[in-house]
Amino acid sequence: MKRFAATLIALIIALPAWAEIEIKEVTSPGGITAWLVQDHSIPFTALELRFRGGTSLDDPDKRGAVYLMSGLIEEGAGDMDARTYARELESLAASFSYRATDDTVSISARFLTENRDEVIDLLQTTIHEPRFDEDAIDRVRAQVISGLKSDQTDPSDIAGRSFAEMAYGDHPYASDGKGTIESVSSLTRDDIVAAYDNVFAKDRLYVGAVGDITAEELGVLLDELLLDLPATGKPIPDKAKVTIDGGVSVVDFNTPQSVALFGQSGIDRDDPDFFAAYILNHILGGGGFESRLMQEVREKRGLTYGVATYLVPKDLASVYLGSVSSANDRIAEAVEVIRQEWARAAAEGVTQKELDDAKTYLTGAYPLRFDGNGQIAGIMVGMQMEDLPIDYIATRNDKVNAVTLEDVNRVASELLNPEGLHFTIVGKPEGVDG
Repeated sequence: MKRFAATLIALIIALPAWAEIEIKEVTSPGGITAWLVQDHSIPFTALELRFRGGTSLDDPDKRGAVYLMSGLIEEGAGDMDARTYARELESLAASFSYRATDDTVSISARFLTENRDEVIDLLQTTIHEPRFDEDAIDRVRAQVISGLKSDQTDPSDIAGRSFAEMAYGDHPYASDGKGTIESVSSLTRDDIVAAYDNVFAKDRLYVGAVGDITAEELGVLLDELLLDLPATGKPIPDKAKVTIDGGVSVVDFNTPQSVALFGQSGIDRDDPDFFAAYILNHILGGGGFESRLMQEVREKRGLTYGVATYLVPKDLASVYLGSVSSANDRIAEAVEVIRQEWARAAAEGVTQKELDDAKTYLTGAYPLRFDGNGQIAGIMVGMQMEDLPIDYIATRNDKVNAVTLEDVNRVASELLNPEGLHFTIVGKPEGVDG
């Protein structure tokens, strides 16, 4: 393990400059496509596998099945129970991690070149022969339910669930992908197996690899690992209809400080105006202490420790969200200031200096995302899922710099909808009609 840690340290030191990242598209002999960045400076590879669909594939009465399944994948496989599996993985100085979101199930693997064959054998068994033993299901189910109980006392989680129910109607996005205590409690092993069958298929697979591996070696690895997967999985759900009306809704909760989640309809990632909206968001609420909302709500009035906004372009719907918290007797003023700033940006746009400063920050910060082979592999998979060109990393900052003041101000007037902005407040807010 010490050797593995030393290798990781060397990895950080040896990273190539982001501008020199050269992505190559690789197709395995069996026809599986992947994006590869070769880096033979150290004997280490990061492999990212991502399956489109995620927790949105759950049936309404089986919410939480994909999330629970993803937590069980590493709880034993083939002839190995959970303990034997964990010992085998550690003996190879490798790491596997699994994550389920609304839109994806991801598998991240990190391994040394000297152990590559053994690691891929173990990962192949993991993906193709998960055991889903009853004792493992009970153990992981208890962990998930414990988390769900904790979420019930977290104002931010309560606000998120309430806002999603309003925004997405009867779409899977409207409920927590982790499920509810009731739905998770009722899931059976057959439900877990069905969730596995729904997700793991070649028609929704995206692959990124970075490190000490050639295109030929990667092709062989991919066929060994993935070629036997079924051709198709469960159909992806239809697009969600976003139904956000302006106003305020209050969830009564006994806390000295109210938490508010606010939002409106957003903009899709493939919209031609996405970069203008991205810059606009940075200026309005996404730019940390320099954003307009942070200046107006925190610095000038002292209403909060923090306020932030962010674009959320999911696969099946896009929204524009923000969050703020304040004392119960001051949250009404915070809401009013946010509304005013939303309206001011829509009506007046931004200034040339704000645009120039935002471009300087966004282009300067971009290289910091490429701080490890695993991060680069994940970024490449995200690029494929968003149908971005293979040279996107090299051209992304040019796209940011090409946005004009006229572009941002036109998008501000079209995108920002002060009348359609909805605030979901959890707490005991004073002076707010919900």
